[in-house]
Parts: sequence; C-alpha cells; structure tokens
Amino acid sequence: MSTYDCVILTEQRYLNDSKTDAYKHNVYFEDRLVYHALEELGLKTLRLAWDDMFFDWSTTKSVLFRTTWDYFDRYDEFSEWLEKVSKQTLLLNSEALIRWNIDKHYLLDLQKNGVHIAESHFINQNTKVTLAQLHHILDWKDTVLKPCISGAARHTYKLNLENLKEHETLFQELITNEDMMLQPFQHNIVSKGEISMMVFNGQFTHAILKKAKAGDFRVQDDFGGSIHNYSPTSEEIKFAETSVKACIELPIYARVDIFEDNDGHIALSELELIEPELWFRHHPEAPKLVAKAIKDKLAHEH
Repeated sequence: MSTYDCVILTEQRYLNDSKTDAYKHNVYFEDRLVYHALEELGLKTLRLAWDDMFFDWSTTKSVLFRTTWDYFDRYDEFSEWLEKVSKQTLLLNSEALIRWNIDKHYLLDLQKNGVHIAESHFINQNTKVTLAQLHHILDWKDTVLKPCISGAARHTYKLNLENLKEHETLFQELITNEDMMLQPFQHNIVSKGEISMMVFNGQFTHAILKKAKAGDFRVQDDFGGSIHNYSPTSEEIKFAETSVKACIELPIYARVDIFEDNDGHIALSELELIEPELWFRHHPEAPKLVAKAIKDKLAHEH
C-alpha cells in the first residue's frame, strides 16, 4: 500500500522557508498552498527535494513537479532519476511530457498542430555554419540565440549584425555540444512584455504580465524583470487553452507564455510543462484546481 498520495517536488535550496529571502519565501509559500489544497481533499502529502536519497518513491501514488529548478544544471542526473522514478510512481506531468518539453523542438510539433509560435530556426549540433551565414540566409538583423535545452536564460545571447563576429567562437563551441535555435528579436516583448497564462487540466485560471527591466530583454525575475496582474482577452485565453490541447497529451498544469509578435499576432514563446513558476499567490483558487485534477487522475489510475 502507498503511504502517500502525492509528493510535491522541490530542490534542496527551497526546502525550508526563509524570513530574509523573499524569493525563497514565495517558493515555500506557494508550495504550501498546493500542499494544503491536496490535504483538504484528503490526499496524504509530503514535500521533498527530488534528489532525496532516502525516500522510497514507490511509497507514493504520484509526484508533482513544482520547484525542481536545478534540473537543467544537473540534467544527466535528473534524466536518470526521471527514468527510474517513472517506473515506481505516477509523474505529474508525465515523463513523456517532460522529455518532450525539455527540448525546444517541441515548438515545431505545436506549430504542426496549428499553434502560432515565435518564428524560429533550429540549428542541429555539429552543423557547419557561421552566424553571419545564418543571418544572411534568414535575412534577420536582430536575433536571439539560445540552446534547445535551456532554462533561466542559460546561454541566451542578443545578436545583431554588428556583434556577430565577437560571438562566433562561442557559437561554434556551443554548436559542437548541443542543438541551438535562433529567433528574430521580438520588440514587443521589450515594449509590452510577455504574458504568462496558467492552464490547469486544460482550463485557464489566471495570467501574469512579465516586463523586462529598463535596458534588458530578459523578462525573468532573475534578471530584474517585474510581474503584474493581467486580465487577458478572450482571444488570449482561447490561444492558451488551444496550445495546451495541442500537446502530445493533456498536462495537469501548464504555463503558456505568449506575446505580440513583430507582425502584431499572438504568438507562443514557450510552453512550460516541467517546473514553471505558476504564481499561485496571485490566484489562491488555482491550487484547488490542481489538487482536484490530481485526485481525479489518481481515482482514474486505480
């Protein structure tokens, strides 16, 4: 018999609350909201670091990825762990969704399913090409270069025709190790911001507007970006729900990051299905939806 119904996954850095670090406190507080929502539905719950060496993962019916924000720095270890644990318990979201979502090539799958994505060019590992050639072929002037497997803006560079030469050596180094992608620089992300839409079990709940700080193009709060409550249009809500339904399977939770592209259309910049920040503190009803979706899924599984 399982001892737990659902284990909420975090990482060592965020296991404990902090009175001095507001960011850590928010992480802890939001996970507590989920914890209480699960407990309220009678689900026995525990919160652990994903790399906890002493926990027997077969003793829980499910695990919910929340704040495992070191996984891309320890990807090989995480990948092994994922494979092992997926055989012992139900992963939410599933291993298939996580592996699909880790690599930005998933954007092409969504595009095939009718989702309008940010214009993107993928460069496979070991492709013999220079940045100058790419910009010439694509006829792009201002671009952003990033790895296909990435997080927290790792190796993300803003390029233009003037600085290609100084990035060339780095680009050649990166492309020998991994697949990269190049996208036209999206001016509206800087001027208007990027909207994060939270969708649980296919249903939109709330949205946040992220703005980069003056002089930067990265909206992540790691880089001084700010967040604001946002009321999306019905068109934006429909776009977010449609994007989630275009996935290889329906995720329990998803964050759909959208923006207005250079042509004035709603476009998907990213679909986050692994460990997205979901801003539960801005919408305390949302954890209840997650909890209910988990309870229903467990009832369905057993």
